[in-house]
Amino acid sequence: MTGIQARLLSLRVLRPSGIIEQICEETDEEVLPDRATLVRAARCLLGAITRVLLLADIVVVKQLLLAKDKVSHSLDRLESVNNFTEFVKAFSQFGAEMVELAHLTGDRQNDLKDERRRAQMAAARQVLERSTMMLLTSSKTCLRHPDCSSSRENRDTVFCQMRRAMDLIHFVVKDGVLNSSETSCRTTHGEELESDRGSAYACMRHLQHLLELNKVTMDHSCQETLPAALEAVLERTQDFTDSAYTSHEHREAILESSERLKTEVDHLLGLYANIIDFEGAINCPEVESSVSACINSARDLSRHLSNAGIQQAQELSTATKQGLELVSSIRQQALMSDIDRLHHTSNAFQDSIDHILEVCKLLRHVAVSETLQVSAKFTEINLRVYGPQVITAAKTLAAYPGSKIAQENLEVFADMYQWLVSDVTTIVKDVLEASQAKPEKQVYMSLPRPGKHGTTSKPLKAVRLDTEEQEKIAKSGLEMKLITSEMDAETDKWQESNTQVEENNDIVKRAKNMSAMAFSMYQFTKGEGVLKTTQDLFTQAEYFAEEANRLYKVIRQFSYQVPGGANKKELLENLDKVPTFVQRLQFTVKDHTVGKAATFTKVDNVIQETKNLMNVISKVVTTCFECATKFGIIMPQRLRVPCASLDGRPLPVQLIPQGFPKFNQFAYATLPR
Repeated sequence: MTGIQARLLSLRVLRPSGIIEQICEETDEEVLPDRATLVRAARCLLGAITRVLLLADIVVVKQLLLAKDKVSHSLDRLESVNNFTEFVKAFSQFGAEMVELAHLTGDRQNDLKDERRRAQMAAARQVLERSTMMLLTSSKTCLRHPDCSSSRENRDTVFCQMRRAMDLIHFVVKDGVLNSSETSCRTTHGEELESDRGSAYACMRHLQHLLELNKVTMDHSCQETLPAALEAVLERTQDFTDSAYTSHEHREAILESSERLKTEVDHLLGLYANIIDFEGAINCPEVESSVSACINSARDLSRHLSNAGIQQAQELSTATKQGLELVSSIRQQALMSDIDRLHHTSNAFQDSIDHILEVCKLLRHVAVSETLQVSAKFTEINLRVYGPQVITAAKTLAAYPGSKIAQENLEVFADMYQWLVSDVTTIVKDVLEASQAKPEKQVYMSLPRPGKHGTTSKPLKAVRLDTEEQEKIAKSGLEMKLITSEMDAETDKWQESNTQVEENNDIVKRAKNMSAMAFSMYQFTKGEGVLKTTQDLFTQAEYFAEEANRLYKVIRQFSYQVPGGANKKELLENLDKVPTFVQRLQFTVKDHTVGKAATFTKVDNVIQETKNLMNVISKVVTTCFECATKFGIIMPQRLRVPCASLDGRPLPVQLIPQGFPKFNQFAYATLPR
């Protein structure tokens, strides 16, 4: 909004407001004001306020679309880089722009009133967030093994899905308007975006609504609308009857109910054709009886469809368990380059994916809320796309069994599969609860409920977070995750260029250790990972601060070897910030809290302080590597010293700073990880 536009709009608001105020001031208490003038001024005021709100919304939409375009351009740049150095720089910029987009889309999601649009925005944001780590590993693998077609397929798939997600954001923000010139990597994207409206449940409700409507307002249009609505219902029932996992009893019940419904509707249409032009046809008892028979048949069919979907959902645990076991086998066979067994296991894994996809499709049909319909649909899409990519990543590792990057890439795609299986399990639970007339609500179970008034010593219990609280913490977690990804990319670049010399580089190892701890804290913000309670989070933050202190000491010793100049000045400026951030994190962790609100605030503060510390550590590590490369300095090494204590027990791992001759007679014990 320009300054001129803002001033003009403010004048439009103030002018009628001033008129109303003047009328009220000038009118005597015993005399009613000029009603016509007052109404006219009120309408002008309402219109002006509406224009202000519309213009403000346009500004927000443009900001969001601009942020989305920035991320799109960064993706294009990431896809075109040919060396690791350029990739690290491009990924750093991409991370900053992703954080901005996450904030704007999160705010927009909370503002959306339409349940379906809100669920679509949540699905798009989840794809972008989860795909970030896969984008990092698949791109590194492709750069490391440029001639490998499977690694290129992994990377291209991730790029395609992220662009799909951004198209979906554009679609939701524009409320169903998709710029065809910007769409990519899809043939039926518009159909995928809106197909959640065509569930069996939605079509059945539409048919029943038409039957009730035509019962009251019988006209010629019913002879066209009812057959089309019936055809839509019968078309959806084929997904149930054609499924290989539908039991014989349920299939027969669905077919019988479908035929009965079709017969009842045909009979009703015949009655309409015979009596529609006669006076009093609406009150004909035969029509009322026929409509009631149609509605009862529709309800019977709906019940049988729901029973069939729920039965498959209840039996899903076998398929998901088998899939996770097959993923473990795929990992081992890829590491051993056992191509024949990998091919056989991959076929079994694809069958398991197909089974889960079938259940997702049926769950979408019987889900009673649009949120569940959208969630089931996009979980199905993501599983269909990313599930087979586990096999593709395994093929890359089988071709290069010694590649650490290829191994890491497989692990990340396997983690994505586990996330999607977890999503399916959650949807199954929610659909089952809704079918039992329980209130459908999206909840998270990652935070405990503090004891009553903070006075009890009983173990803390899990608490259900509302959307606003979860969103606030998740934003900070995403920022921390992106910083973690940037540091991982930097350390991996260093290891790639110095594989032989820097195998035991202590700075790299400690930085990766901190990165792993930060990532587990990020997972906590999503209700995932090994950290289950707030106490787990606070303990992890304490370990994180201690590891930062140890890394600070190692880098402080390293800085003694760096010649004076701009590089050393930059290194020391960032390094001197570390103790301050460590202390702030430690103080935040030790802060005593009482009550739910205080606990949420502490969790958010801990994530924020961890993110700040991680940010400065990332800058310090990057500067260290630049100095080591520029001045040819040997990085400190962590070596295992074969020594024992007096009683014969082994001592902890020892840290011997290499490249410091005057300190070589000392051994610095480090805490175990």
